[in-house]
Amino acid sequence: MGEHGLDALVARAPDNVLYLTNFWGMKGYDACVFPREGEPVLICLEASEEDAARTAWTSDVRMFKGYDERDPRPPTARVLELAKEAAREYDRVGLELSLGTQAVDRMVGEPTTFTAAWFSEFGDVVDATPLLSSARALKSEQEIERMRLANDIAAAAMEHCRLIIEPGMSEAQIAAEWEGYVHGEGTGWAEGEVDLALGFSLVWSGPGIKTFTATTARPVVEDEPTLFEIWVCADGYWCDHTKNLVAGELTDQYRDLEAGLIAVYKDAIDFVRPGASLAELDRRIRAGIDAMGFPGQPSHPICHGVGARAHEPPYAHQAGGGEVAAGMVLAIEPGCYIEGGGGLRVEDNFLVTSNGAEKLSPFPDGIVQA
Repeated sequence: MGEHGLDALVARAPDNVLYLTNFWGMKGYDACVFPREGEPVLICLEASEEDAARTAWTSDVRMFKGYDERDPRPPTARVLELAKEAAREYDRVGLELSLGTQAVDRMVGEPTTFTAAWFSEFGDVVDATPLLSSARALKSEQEIERMRLANDIAAAAMEHCRLIIEPGMSEAQIAAEWEGYVHGEGTGWAEGEVDLALGFSLVWSGPGIKTFTATTARPVVEDEPTLFEIWVCADGYWCDHTKNLVAGELTDQYRDLEAGLIAVYKDAIDFVRPGASLAELDRRIRAGIDAMGFPGQPSHPICHGVGARAHEPPYAHQAGGGEVAAGMVLAIEPGCYIEGGGGLRVEDNFLVTSNGAEKLSPFPDGIVQA
C-alpha cells in the first residue's frame, strides 16, 4: 500500500472482505476499511454479528441493520455511510474500481452489486484492484490449507459419482449427485473444519462435451467420457477442476485423445516453476494442442489463479506478461474439442513451490474408469 501511495483500502467485494478480515458475509452487504497503519474496520450486517465475532481478525466491527424502521433505503446505503465515516481520516483511498464481476457470498443466488454512489462518494480515489490482485496471487499458509480442504471435498464427490454413474442417467442427475455430496458431506468436513461447502458444476457426456454449454437431460454415454467441470467453495476458498469418468470401456479414439492431451498437460506442469513465463506457458500448451490436430484451441484460458475466487489473476496469455511465483495456486486446463461435439479437458490446481508444481487434488487426471 505504501508503494501504491495508499493510506487505506475500502473493499466491498465478498472475496476481498474475506481476504482482508477473515469474515465471509452472507449477503454481500458487508465492507472493510483496511488502513496501511492501524486497526481495520469490518462493517457487518447485524444478523451476522455472531459469525463476525467468531471468525473476523479485526476487533473493530461496526454493525448496520438489514431493516431499519426509520430508513426506507436499502442496507447498502447504510453500509456506504459507515464506510465513508471509517475512511474519513485517510487522504488517499483505494477502491475496487476495475473489479469487473461480483464474487459470491454465502447466500450465492443473488449477488449484491455495486451502485454508482459507491464509486463517487469517496472523492478522489485510486483503483486498488491491481494491488489486491497481486497480493492475493501469493497464498498464505492458511489460504493453502483452506484450498486443500476444498480440493479434498471435490475429489471425494468425484469418488462418489464414480461408484454410481451409469449409462442412461442424465447429465443433470449425475451433476446433482456431485453437488449434493459436496454440500451434504463437505459442510462439516474434517471434523467440522469447514463451516459451509458449496459445489458448482457443468457436466457433459460424449457428444455433449463442448465449451460453455449448459448441463442438460442428455444421457450419460457408454464407453465415452463424462466430463465434470467442477468448483468447490469451502468457507470462501475455492478449487477448480475438470475430471472425467467413463461408464464402460473407453473407445480407441478417446484413448488416443487422452494420451495426447495428458502429454501436453504433463509438459505444462513440468514447466510451471518460479520464474517461468506465463506467456510462454500459454504458447507451449496451445502449440501442443495444435500438434494434436486441434489448431486454435481451446477457446478458454489454459491457466489462471485460484483462491478466494475460482478464477482470479494471474492469467496465462501469450500476448500478456508476468511470471510464475512460489506461493501461487494455478489451475492448468488444456482442452481440445471435436467439431460437432465431443472432446476432452483435464484440469487440476497446483501449488507453486521452489521445487515446482504440487498437485492439490487426490483424484486422478485423465479419464477414470467407473
